[in-house]
Amino acid sequence: MSITSSPLRPDYRAALGMITPSANLVVERVTCAILSDFPEVSAHFSRTPVFGARDLHPDDYDWDGMLGAARLLAQARPDVIVWNGSKGATLGFSADRELCRRVTEQTGIPATTSTLALEAALGSLGAHRIAVVAPYASDYQRKLVAGFEREGLEVVAEAHSGIADNLDYAAVPDAAIAGMIRAVATARPDAILAWCTNFPAAYVVDALERDLDIPILDSVTLAVWHGLHMAGRADPRGRRWGRLFDRPTQ
Repeated sequence: MSITSSPLRPDYRAALGMITPSANLVVERVTCAILSDFPEVSAHFSRTPVFGARDLHPDDYDWDGMLGAARLLAQARPDVIVWNGSKGATLGFSADRELCRRVTEQTGIPATTSTLALEAALGSLGAHRIAVVAPYASDYQRKLVAGFEREGLEVVAEAHSGIADNLDYAAVPDAAIAGMIRAVATARPDAILAWCTNFPAAYVVDALERDLDIPILDSVTLAVWHGLHMAGRADPRGRRWGRLFDRPTQ
């Protein structure tokens, strides 16, 4: 007779519920690649409308879309629901705390976001001086830098690709991402942020960290790392995705 695992059984295999922007091509790829090192953990995805070059909700979340996606994920009873999106850095970290509060209130499931994962990682590293690499157009990049500075972080360098359309962020080549990271590394920040969950920076992090000797925090990887911690599953098996997996969370 086969035995089906259940959240009520001690041998239950963990599940992460991921909310991703609708025009995102990177979150699923990177999440599943990281979790290949954690075969007891599965990822399950739901999408909320984020696409094109114009944000229909520039100063807030699309609450109906976000909470609707969370409620759908909750039907699968994941251990954690994660907003694997980077917008909270421009809205303010408090917006993501409110998002998590609402998700948990409606679903009964703990929640986190890429931005709150970043906050935990920077705290663990004791990092205050940061550099920011992103695919964004100049106006949005300025908004992003200002958002980090409002949180008390010192942005000592930045680089961006100048792209406006959300879908096109995923097409930035590895060599261009690595070039931007190397450029901002000359400011010797405490950490370099590769910020945007549709920006495929995760694949260059490990080699560049070894070369530059600076922690590099990719927004998708952060979300997976923090979700694993909240599910009680994070450990150094994920080390090939960066030094982050050697770090505890606060």
